[in-house]
Amino acid sequence: MDGVLVIDKPLGPTSFDVVRQVRSLLKVKKAGHTGTLDPMATGVLPVCLGEATKVAGYITEGDKAYDAVVRLGVETDTQDAQGKPTAESPVPPLTAAVLEAVLAPFRGTFEQVPPMYSAVKIAGKRLYELARAGEEVERASRTVTVYELVLRDFSADRLTLSVRCSKGFYVRTLAYDIGRALGCGAHLEALRRTASGPFNLSRALPLGELASLSRETVAGRLVSLGDALTDLPLVRVGAEDAKRVSHGVPVEVAPQPGKVRVLGPDDALLAMAEVVGGRLRYLRVFL
Repeated sequence: MDGVLVIDKPLGPTSFDVVRQVRSLLKVKKAGHTGTLDPMATGVLPVCLGEATKVAGYITEGDKAYDAVVRLGVETDTQDAQGKPTAESPVPPLTAAVLEAVLAPFRGTFEQVPPMYSAVKIAGKRLYELARAGEEVERASRTVTVYELVLRDFSADRLTLSVRCSKGFYVRTLAYDIGRALGCGAHLEALRRTASGPFNLSRALPLGELASLSRETVAGRLVSLGDALTDLPLVRVGAEDAKRVSHGVPVEVAPQPGKVRVLGPDDALLAMAEVVGGRLRYLRVFL
């Protein structure tokens, strides 16, 4: 069973818990997730099976989309609802105009400091390991991009937002920064990922339904390796060149920058490569 199974992750389990359940239910040896979701988050979690585990690192490079609920007036040590409250402040009167002015700086490309409770490594240790030990260290900011940030609704102490952003963006840090900008503090109360790269909720299978489905039905829901990499430009080769690609022999192609996916005449994914000097330099060749 080779391909990507898009799971609609429920509230509670970790991403690794989901992978373990999928591996056990489908009786597959190789499985791995792309784009970790926190236990409090729900939504799109692509799970790579079999040969698809070889492209998991490339799938995670795609943009992400989320629906989020921000709770105003309370900060937590994790910047989300799973943490312990660290500060409380009254929420100022809110209007759409006030909120739009606060949200404006968080659209476009800017620097964001990763939260302490994150998987970022510093000196060989995960930040969350240091945080659990009571340590706080200086973190380098990262360049992130928010392509779309929409205020869907608001009340006296909550905001509902939709966000479309680049890889590596922390929505809970966005919630924290919005709270600071309003002067009352805030944390992320709920998060649902609606898209990850080419995968969205319309393709997602609720984890709770997986046990009741046959292997044939699940196989029919798999996204092929070629379709899983649609964010990459396509290079298509004929039958003769397909043989060369499968043996790792460089093939001349039309020049184009960056990484590409190479498909054969039957639409099967043959390789991932970079085009250098009009020739394919292979990153991964598939049998």
